[in-house]
Amino acid sequence: MKCPKCQSEHSKVVDSRQAEDAIRRRRVCEECGNRFTTFERIEQMPILVIKKDDKREPFSRQKIIDGLVRSAYKRPVSSEDIESVTNKIEQRIRQLDSNEVESETIGELVMEELAGIDDITYVRFASVYRSFKDVQELEELLKNITKK
Repeated sequence: MKCPKCQSEHSKVVDSRQAEDAIRRRRVCEECGNRFTTFERIEQMPILVIKKDDKREPFSRQKIIDGLVRSAYKRPVSSEDIESVTNKIEQRIRQLDSNEVESETIGELVMEELAGIDDITYVRFASVYRSFKDVQELEELLKNITKK
C-alpha cells in the first residue's frame, strides 16, 4: 500500500475494524510516519441493468441516490435513510442469481423501501417511475397507500 504523502510502499497496519461493507485499516508509513486509512472491500461481479429498450448499462448506486434525493426534496427523509435504502436495494440485487437485473425490478425495490419511510416521497418516486398517464392512475396509487 503506497503512502499518500511520500509514495513509499512500506507501511504497516496498526488497527483493523469492520466497517459497514468493508474492513477499515489504519496504517502508518514506515518511511515518513504518516498515518492514513484504507478500506478493503470484496470485489464483486459488475451488475448490468436491462433498460426498457433492452440496452444494458452498468448498475449505478448514484442513480438510485439521485432519484431518492429528488423524490425526498423538502421531506423529512434523512441522508442516512437514503443511504440505508440504497444499501438494501443493492444488497437485494446482489442476492439475485443473475448479474443482470431489469430496471423495473430496481424501481419496484425502491418503491417497496420507500413505502415504509415517507408516503409523499413514495408518491413522488412512483409518479416518475410509473409515468402516470392520467389522474386516475395516481388516485389508484393513493387509495392503495391509504388502505395500508
